[in-house]
Amino acid sequence: MSRPRRLGARVLKAVSSSLRLQVLNMLFDRGPLAYTEIMNILHLNPSRDAGRFAYHLKFLLKADLIEPDAETKKYRLTDLGRMLVDVADTIEEHSFKRRKMLVRSSRLAMEEFDRNRIAEALVKEAKVPQDLAQKIARETEGRLLEVKTKYLTAPLIREFVNAILIEKGLEEYRHKLTRLGLPVYDVTQLIKSAGAKSTSVDAVHESAGDSVIEEYTLLNVLPRDIADAHLSGSLHLNNLGVWTLKPNEFAHDLSFFLKHGVQLGGNLPTMAASMPPRSLEAAISTISNLSNIAATEVSSEQLFDCFNVFLAPFVRDVDTDRIRESLRLFVLNANQSVSRPDAATAVSLGIELMVPNFLKDREATGPDGKKVGRYSDFADETVLLASLLLETVLEESRSVPIFQPSLVVKMRPEALKSKETEHALHLAHRLAAERGTPYFANLTTKEQTHVSYAATGSRFANDWTGDWELDTLRVGSVDSVVMNLPRIAYESEGKVSKFNALLDEQLEMALRAMEIKHQTIKLRGREGLLPFLTHKSAGEPYARFENFSRLIGFVGLNEAVESMLGKSIHDDRRALELAEQIALYIHDGVGKSFRKPARRPASAMVPCASAAKRLAQLDVERYGWAKVKVKGTKDQPFYTDLVAVPLQAKVDLSERMKIEERIQLLALGGHLSVLELEEEQPDPATLLALSRKLASESRIGLYTFSRSLTYCSRCRKIFSGQPAKCPSCGSANSITSYRRISAKYAPIVS
Repeated sequence: MSRPRRLGARVLKAVSSSLRLQVLNMLFDRGPLAYTEIMNILHLNPSRDAGRFAYHLKFLLKADLIEPDAETKKYRLTDLGRMLVDVADTIEEHSFKRRKMLVRSSRLAMEEFDRNRIAEALVKEAKVPQDLAQKIARETEGRLLEVKTKYLTAPLIREFVNAILIEKGLEEYRHKLTRLGLPVYDVTQLIKSAGAKSTSVDAVHESAGDSVIEEYTLLNVLPRDIADAHLSGSLHLNNLGVWTLKPNEFAHDLSFFLKHGVQLGGNLPTMAASMPPRSLEAAISTISNLSNIAATEVSSEQLFDCFNVFLAPFVRDVDTDRIRESLRLFVLNANQSVSRPDAATAVSLGIELMVPNFLKDREATGPDGKKVGRYSDFADETVLLASLLLETVLEESRSVPIFQPSLVVKMRPEALKSKETEHALHLAHRLAAERGTPYFANLTTKEQTHVSYAATGSRFANDWTGDWELDTLRVGSVDSVVMNLPRIAYESEGKVSKFNALLDEQLEMALRAMEIKHQTIKLRGREGLLPFLTHKSAGEPYARFENFSRLIGFVGLNEAVESMLGKSIHDDRRALELAEQIALYIHDGVGKSFRKPARRPASAMVPCASAAKRLAQLDVERYGWAKVKVKGTKDQPFYTDLVAVPLQAKVDLSERMKIEERIQLLALGGHLSVLELEEEQPDPATLLALSRKLASESRIGLYTFSRSLTYCSRCRKIFSGQPAKCPSCGSANSITSYRRISAKYAPIVS
């Protein structure tokens, strides 16, 4: 036998032992190892197996497959040893291919398994070094050889890879390689749930997409401490399903489009440009189109402030019936989203009862975008539009619930004193008495003069640049982070100093999270994913992203105080003082980061029923019923959100307003007081008198009257309360009950 053949026989004999082949594979995967390290990994007993192991190690040394490292005293593979491992892999791979194992790939195709695809994915997706990626791919292939399955899937292979990464302590690589999505069972339940709630198939599609984006955001966008805080229930990141994609709210400048038309350039090539509207109908159509376009780029609420002021020039010399019909079609079209809440964002209309002083001398834009004098010239038309819009909503809401658009009625000093506005004021409070739908903004104080409110309670004031237009138009709310105050109370065990220290930690994370979202939204704009908000006119982007606010909210202020003092806010003076101290601490903590370097954060009493429910449930699981302070039932616990005093509390109205006022003044990013009405319909004049009293004696910023409503689709009638069957036709299957969930009405699902 020739020398090369004798050497080859010795090499093959060296790997004829499974233990020796294990040693070679181990050194290939892990690099140089010491004598004792190899024995430990092979689970060999030093006293019992030392002689046998030494024999095998000497065999590998004589075959020139391994060699000792003089410096580290560890054994490593020689070039021949590495070549032998590669040959063994090739043989295994050939055997694997003979089995014709197929993979259902992520490209929705059946393909033959190729371990190089694993290595490529590791390098591309997780930035794993090439050599390490090849080793992991080879080990994955070896384990898959042992799997007796008809075919492999891409997710299954990824699970094997992730398991190997975890075993090797390569957690950061596994983190980046995580596959996002829902289990089959969860998707099935999602479809069934949507059917039970009679929502649209789009709701299923949206929920599934939200789930993926939520996972992506928590895994790859947010720092680990913030993601963990959300998952554990210390914080709640609102709108997590679109966190990396859209802002939460946006305040339009209607006059901008009435003057320039819709000129989106190349940002939205499928959207035809339109000239400035020539008629009232065209102007209202422009508003509808704008809200539909922007709905894809705003997750929650759109605000058209000074709605009737900017439209006033379009109704001069127009027949009243024509105006009323145009408004009726606009309202009915907007209200369609009530039946499909997943399909569009909500719309708020800021309704002025008179032309505000700061708009009187501004040039008015009329048909064809032409200048038609000053807005002060259209005072009568402004009042007329307000009255006709309120009449229209009143009339249409007699046969169908009208929850969209939300009307925010501005209560200014001059409007409350004028005889010209008396009719509109009465209509607004009549609508409040019958349906509880309008919102009332108290703008009677100096600091409220240049304030805009959305129906969610979001407040935009001239506190950023000092210019009301720059601060309240073409701006929005990036989003909100909600802090779990009761949990801080549980952890602090009644100690205020510890409570404040824990609150500081939550505030820091909340502010950091909002800054991350703000930067992310600006990045989406630069990437072209927000074409409407970023379209330019006269060289300036429509949305003023730098002026967007970041809302820091909280839930459970009342429950936190209850946990610390054993008393509710409305039951005890000390409890109210503590609540005010907490709100002030949050207000001051948020204020410290104002304008650093260019941030617009604000503390807010944001409406977030989902956070109030989720955080309460997590706290019940964590601390048990003996410790938590919640509202609701054991099946449906929740914390108080949006308001300071729980809506269920039996509190005198004047006392409730005094408490809400004290907390609202410390939550200037957003607030809304909800005044529950009795089931019997109150007198509109009584509600108007109450509004006048609030305007003259209170600094409550935004409030609304609320009542439970039931609609019968058979009779097309609306009733107060929540009857089990229709009081008119007796049907139990054709009725839908509605109640205010936080800031908005929603159907009650049993």
